[in-house]
Amino acid sequence: MNYAYTIVYVADVAASLAFFEAAFGLKQRFLHESGAYGELDTGATALAFVDHETALDSVGQPYVVAAESARPLGMEIGFSTDDVPAAFARAVAAGATPLKEPVTKPWGQTVAYVRCPDGSLVELCTPMA
Repeated sequence: MNYAYTIVYVADVAASLAFFEAAFGLKQRFLHESGAYGELDTGATALAFVDHETALDSVGQPYVVAAESARPLGMEIGFSTDDVPAAFARAVAAGATPLKEPVTKPWGQTVAYVRCPDGSLVELCTPMA
């Protein structure tokens, strides 16, 4: 078994790709001509986005739409960086909602949380030593 990808269900795939590029510096790898599916260049494991119409067809039943939920969903996308405060500021400047300012945990890792316009919860953290 290999971890292949994470897909985030969103209203506007192109907008989410553009936001993740502006906020986190990730480059678009692929956007289907229909606009219904796209991927970011994140390395071996893909971070992808699919529009709600396609997702609903695939899942076959309603689901909680992250952007419509008052609270973040109980899962996160994590990005590691050596400079969490700068990454946090960049994400907020690009339109993310700040949830938790950067803080250093007792084990030495610096972490912060933002919520993306599509409702995704993102953790920004220093690599574990």
